[in-house]
Amino acid sequence: MAIVTELIHQPLERESRHTEVACTYAVIETDGKKFLQLDTYGSAQREIKGKKSQSVRLSPEAIAQIKKIFVQHGL
Repeated sequence: MAIVTELIHQPLERESRHTEVACTYAVIETDGKKFLQLDTYGSAQREIKGKKSQSVRLSPEAIAQIKKIFVQHGL
């Protein structure tokens, strides 16, 4: 698992098609700081269905950056 503390903008070289998957979230508090954890699960075509695929935990600083990005881009 990764803890993201900073987001850096990098334009994509090319757009690629993505598969829709399930995503769950949890709010975790550690040492008085709240983190947002996102877990994605394999697609329907995956060999082991329902298996957790990726986890990312966003720090309070990264969450604040995402809020600004949402406002800046009208998301």
